[in-house]
Amino acid sequence: MQFIQDLLNYEFLQKAFVTSIVVGIICGIVGSFIILRGMALMGDAISHAILPGVAISYMLGINYFYGAVAVGILAAFGIGFIDQHSRIKTDSSIGIVFSAAFALGIVLITAAQSATDLTQILFGNVLSVRSTDMWMTIIVGIIVIAAVLLFFKELLVSSFDLTMAQAYGLKTRIIHYGIMILLTLVTVASLQTVGVILVVAMLITPASTAYLLTNRLSFMVILAAFFGALASVIGLYISFLHNMPSGPIIALAATGIFVLAFLFAPKQGLIWRMLKTMRSRTAKS
Repeated sequence: MQFIQDLLNYEFLQKAFVTSIVVGIICGIVGSFIILRGMALMGDAISHAILPGVAISYMLGINYFYGAVAVGILAAFGIGFIDQHSRIKTDSSIGIVFSAAFALGIVLITAAQSATDLTQILFGNVLSVRSTDMWMTIIVGIIVIAAVLLFFKELLVSSFDLTMAQAYGLKTRIIHYGIMILLTLVTVASLQTVGVILVVAMLITPASTAYLLTNRLSFMVILAAFFGALASVIGLYISFLHNMPSGPIIALAATGIFVLAFLFAPKQGLIWRMLKTMRSRTAKS
């Protein structure tokens, strides 16, 4: 196959391949905890809120990773601060912070006058990944996997039963903000691959696909990481073959995998449930 030959011959494609797989894995892992905690909107908020950090980094001539992580963490803590110190509910706090940050990012993009590079950050272009981007993504991947392995029991208990976690003496607020930091790191690491606009698709869709297939968190995390990596590879292949932007293709690939699970997943799939209902009606008649 031509794609495999090109993968062996071209260094830029090798970097894109490694980066896209790592991004798919870490998005699936963190996304599993995000959807179990009902924090999908938070993932969307962080992905948009880091845009000012990206723009400021370009204006200062530094790697966008540092500015984006700093602003993302500030946004996460800002949402928590508003939520805790006012009558405003969490979803409203998220809307206030992420819309303000996104608007500021658009203003700074105009001031930065670097539309080409920033457009890649918005929509992703995995084929333009540099060595520094690849290694930064790998480092983030190691941090995420190590954190989940070290604190899996705490994450498990606090994700399913917050009251029980507090009864066990777990620092639930620290765990919450720890997840926010991991979410920010994963979001920033995904920018080059799927972009600000579509990173939420990689956080939510592979994890949701895994959720349809299992009731065990450990297996769900593994499946979500696999589906994320699979979608990334499929998206990379199609975007390279047809010279299309990687972000939208990867997001569509993840959605396609979800649709298959939605229709054909054992017990939970729509087709299986329809067949079960038809058999039940036939048996009664």
